[in-house]
Amino acid sequence: MSNAPVDTGRRRFLTAATAVVGGAGAVAVAVPFIKSWNPSAKAKAAGAPVEVNISKVEPGQLIRVEWRGKPVWVVRRTEAVLNGLASLDGQLRDPASEEMQQPEYAQNAARSIKPEFFIAVGICTHLGCSPTYLPDSFGEQVEGVPSGFFCPCHGSKFDMAGRVFQGVPAPLNLVVPPHQYVDDNTVLIGVDTGAV
Repeated sequence: MSNAPVDTGRRRFLTAATAVVGGAGAVAVAVPFIKSWNPSAKAKAAGAPVEVNISKVEPGQLIRVEWRGKPVWVVRRTEAVLNGLASLDGQLRDPASEEMQQPEYAQNAARSIKPEFFIAVGICTHLGCSPTYLPDSFGEQVEGVPSGFFCPCHGSKFDMAGRVFQGVPAPLNLVVPPHQYVDDNTVLIGVDTGAV
């Protein structure tokens, strides 16, 4: 045991210096770690809105685009299809679209902003298969209606507003993604600013 006097000033300095260096080291480690939680540029691009030109879509035609890695359908419905939607209400699980599978502005009989165009994520709400589009020209193939969507995996059926029929495995209507019309010929999928 030494009887030498203790330099308390030096001890405080060394303790403070060690604390500062330790704190700087913790920050140096934490910054890259926290930055790694942010999505990459590729991930941000995958979630970016998709602009679709609908000027050349013919009545009865379906076009497919990709948004967030999912297929999205844009279908131009005929007047006959639109007129027949209400007649199916008794055969559907959720005819009024009360389950929130669509933005508020698409919670209507046509499940769309513009009734002529139906926009939906092309994934069945049962187990994630992609249903087949059955346009008018195929005849009566979906629950007695001349057009709709049929999921070949387990037999789920949807009408031309993406509403699921009763008695099939799919529990919910098809998802309507957020979208808005930029102009008469362009729709922006992935932006939820309401009907524009």
